[in-house]
Amino acid sequence: METVIVYIDDAAYARQQLASVLDAGATDTQLPPVHWVLVACAPRMTHRISKWVSHSARENWRAKWSDKLFNEVSPWLRQRGDRITEVLAKGPLTELQAQLAGEHRTQHLLDARRPKLGHDMQPVVAPAEAPAPSKKQPPWSLPGAIAGIFGLVLVLAE
Repeated sequence: METVIVYIDDAAYARQQLASVLDAGATDTQLPPVHWVLVACAPRMTHRISKWVSHSARENWRAKWSDKLFNEVSPWLRQRGDRITEVLAKGPLTELQAQLAGEHRTQHLLDARRPKLGHDMQPVVAPAEAPAPSKKQPPWSLPGAIAGIFGLVLVLAE
């Protein structure tokens, strides 16, 4: 059974992203069932909320929010008789992804979180390390050197 890890934060957007996958599966009955690992990524709460809401109340809200999200998305995935595992993300997604990939021995990942304007989304996988700079590159760049020389000429001209 193939396992796919899906990160979601909005049911409507997730259904839209998964619609093509489900439609392709409905037309071809030869496809084996899929094990979907749904990971709910709850909205972040501001640090000021701790003044008014206890930790247990925040955790209860996150649990209710994720149950509502799973109840809206799961029927779409159960149409073909696929297996579903529901997980609520409680920490950094890169660590959770490494843990889930190890548990389920999978490389299939779908990030179906709604992009938000003006907010950087937490990465799901750790970024690859940047390659080391080659020794052939000069320590300064040409445009910076030209701008510096031009500035020096302006200062000396006055």
